[in-house]
Amino acid sequence: MKNKKTVIYIGILAVGVLLGWLLFGGASTSKTVHNHAEMSETNQMWTCSMHLQIMQPEAGDCPICGMDLIPAETSADGLLADQFKLTENALALANIQTSIVGNRNQKDNFVKLSGKIVENEEANTVQVSYFSGRIEQLNVSFTGEDIRKGQLLATIYSPELYAAQQELITAVSLKESQPALYKAVRNKLKIWKLSENQIQQIETSGKVKENFPVYATVSGTVSEKLVTKGASIKQGQPLLKIANLTNVWANFNVYENQISQFKKGQEISITTNVYANKEFKAKVDFIDPVLNTKTRTVIIRAVLNNKDAIFKPGMFVEGKIKGITLNKEQVLTIPSSAILWTGKRSVVYLKTNPNAPVFEMRKITLGTMVGDYYEVLEGLNKGDEIVTNGTFTVDAAAQLKGKKSMMNKEGDMAMNGHEGHMVMDKSIPVKNEEHTNMNERLKVSKVFQNQLKIVFNNYIKLKDALVKDDSNNVMAESKKLLVNLTKIDMKLLIDKKAHNHWMLLEKEIKRAATLISNTSGIKEQKNYFKHLSTYMANAIQLYGVNEKVYYQFCPMGDNNKGAYWLSKEEKVINPYFGDAMLTCGEVKQVIE
Repeated sequence: MKNKKTVIYIGILAVGVLLGWLLFGGASTSKTVHNHAEMSETNQMWTCSMHLQIMQPEAGDCPICGMDLIPAETSADGLLADQFKLTENALALANIQTSIVGNRNQKDNFVKLSGKIVENEEANTVQVSYFSGRIEQLNVSFTGEDIRKGQLLATIYSPELYAAQQELITAVSLKESQPALYKAVRNKLKIWKLSENQIQQIETSGKVKENFPVYATVSGTVSEKLVTKGASIKQGQPLLKIANLTNVWANFNVYENQISQFKKGQEISITTNVYANKEFKAKVDFIDPVLNTKTRTVIIRAVLNNKDAIFKPGMFVEGKIKGITLNKEQVLTIPSSAILWTGKRSVVYLKTNPNAPVFEMRKITLGTMVGDYYEVLEGLNKGDEIVTNGTFTVDAAAQLKGKKSMMNKEGDMAMNGHEGHMVMDKSIPVKNEEHTNMNERLKVSKVFQNQLKIVFNNYIKLKDALVKDDSNNVMAESKKLLVNLTKIDMKLLIDKKAHNHWMLLEKEIKRAATLISNTSGIKEQKNYFKHLSTYMANAIQLYGVNEKVYYQFCPMGDNNKGAYWLSKEEKVINPYFGDAMLTCGEVKQVIE
């Protein structure tokens, strides 16, 4: 009986457990799911609209300014930390263009080469003085002047020529008795390049000329003046360099791994931007036997007929040689317009998604420059898609989104997938960049820096006018900036990298300043000022103005997208909001 009761109790307990599971198991599961969803909801992060570095797991007040925290939206695009996305509208407005990295040289069994027009050294001459003296009159006014053979170039006073004329007059009277002496004196004057007519005139007149003319021995173009009026000269001293430009050389650079593909006599079609629809035929006349160890290239040359003065020394040209199949391991090159230089660094913007406008900054290592292209040693692969037009605009977008850029090496803020809402990327450490020195820059002359400084001072006055919401003065200062921008002499940029970079920057600065000068609406002016500030900051960083400059940032600017500006003072005076938020912002970089 006892065992029977035990079995009954165990049966009742089992039935109770089964009923309990059936009655309450679903609810428990539902509660678990509900709790999980509740926990997911608590993953919502909260930030401050004034201080985006603040990230809290729940609503509350900002620990810095006391403002109510707002929900921080999370990204829905699945972008990596260094990537950012632009709208299709932004791409179209900025005329952003991309190109596929590849072997640009080879197409349809021909090779393209970049080159430059130079003077024909074989036809160049130097006009020298054949006797010592002092230049009394110089008849060549400027470099580039055309002269003809027999033209009077200068008048020279020469004590030794004066004495030689007196000797000739004396020797004429002794011509019969001492013919050897007479002949020797005449020969001396011929050695000094006096013509037979000039010598005969001295003998006939019996008068000595104090100032003697110097005539051109060849025709051509003066490429360099080597003396000035009043200068003392010695026998054999160069006076002028004269170039004969009736035919010129087109020099093309060829990489060392391509040398074996070229030979003398190959036909080459030459084009230039000046005459874009016209081809000029020539033949390879010379291949330099010596390799340039700095550029790892050799020069191949073609001679061009230039009787119509079509080609100017220094002009860039492109050559095309057909019938060449180059190596599979050909040099990878990209156009200079794709490259942003920040001192020693070189970067490009990679389009990471072929079907969407998603970009990412990529650091690269450059090799030699040939024409307007650079060899890429590291950082890119064939088939990569990079920005080749509008690079500065893409960089500006990266800066505004807190991504890696020219001014922001690390990237301390990440942009979510929705335009206009920034959240902190917790995988990137927040750094205090208040006093970061940015000493990387291109080497340029102080003269160029001083010219750029004038434009920068105009920018500062424009910024001060925006602070006061003085739209009329903003327009006036932007026009002054444009005038001084045109006065910057690009010829001072000897380094081609610095020259090409300034051409791109100048274009963007001019465009932004022109937009400001053409509108009286203060809101529109401040919107354009945002872009002007980005390009001016790049210019100041790259070239310098021999002055400390503060790169400042307001997270509320540009409808909460954030906006930058430059200042000569560390104290923040915000140009975007007037008196309403005059001190809103912080120093992001210090450009020494």
